[in-house]
Amino acid sequence: MIKHVVVMKFKPGVSEEDLTQLEQGLERLPGTIPEILSYDFGRDIVHSPRSFDFALVSSFADMEALKRYQAHPEHMKVLELVRSLCGQIIAVDFTF
Repeated sequence: MIKHVVVMKFKPGVSEEDLTQLEQGLERLPGTIPEILSYDFGRDIVHSPRSFDFALVSSFADMEALKRYQAHPEHMKVLELVRSLCGQIIAVDFTF
């Protein structure tokens, strides 16, 4: 099993509407991409100086499933939005 973790720091000026659009796009992916085994995401609630603004944690059966997810056209649409909103994106993938 592969755990895929992404944390995001938004650019200044990202609006509530932008965040809602992001959340709605992410919500659609598990029903669209069969490789997704689990999919959790949300906004930071602590807001400490070291905090990022948003996180995504998902699970996949293996590296091949993760790669299919990453190349899926619907994921690519959401990724384009993520890139437009974020000043920094960090990801880590590990087995569990």
